[in-house]
Amino acid sequence: MMIDLLYGRNAVREALRAGRRRIYAVYLAEGVKVRDALADIVEMAERAGVPVRTAPREQMDKRLAGAKHHGILAEASPYPYVPLHELQELCARREPPPLMLLLDHLQDPQNVATLLRTAEALGVDGVVMPAHRAAGVTPAVVNASAGAVEHLRIAQETNLVRAMQALQEAGLWLAGVELAPGAKLYVEADLTGPLGLVVGSEGEGMSRLVRETCDFLIYLPMAGKVNSLNAAVAGSVALYEVWRQRAQAARG
Repeated sequence: MMIDLLYGRNAVREALRAGRRRIYAVYLAEGVKVRDALADIVEMAERAGVPVRTAPREQMDKRLAGAKHHGILAEASPYPYVPLHELQELCARREPPPLMLLLDHLQDPQNVATLLRTAEALGVDGVVMPAHRAAGVTPAVVNASAGAVEHLRIAQETNLVRAMQALQEAGLWLAGVELAPGAKLYVEADLTGPLGLVVGSEGEGMSRLVRETCDFLIYLPMAGKVNSLNAAVAGSVALYEVWRQRAQAARG
């Protein structure tokens, strides 16, 4: 049986709250004080019929290869990726317009976690990420996102360009975040319609085919001497601009 070892209070709590994967057991480190957030998690687990057990902290450290678990871990079924057609169906919605996030082979789990946490906070409808040569939704990503990924619809696709084309056919416009010839300043582009925001990998940016598949490109201006932003920062700023424009449009 394949299991994920989720660790950290936020990760375990949000997995229980979301109810999208099976939680086989929750483990608390021996001697840990069950109060506040931990007490809430224990209550949630018991309501869901999930066994709550204690284990030596050293044993938990060993199972998690030294990851900081703050006295709690959970045995869970693997992350529940969704099929792409679920996201395609959302593209037909008009109010509010759908918003998707597409990640082009990001390698750093911390960057992926930051983007996914931002996406969940801003109500992104779905995320597409490659199945190979990219960071997926691992327990480390769940923890670093404070459990936000448990509430997101994420499709993992073997061919990102084909997935992009399928979403375009369903009515989505794709905006790539990259400083390139013809790119629009991000605050001047109209981001209020059905949109998929495409973020390239650290260092390499978007691949040529991914860039060419985008309907248009947007860029973030910089005044410093370093001419690039961290992928997670650039993507998060762009997502907030989408949110700002849509909030402004809704106010009339």
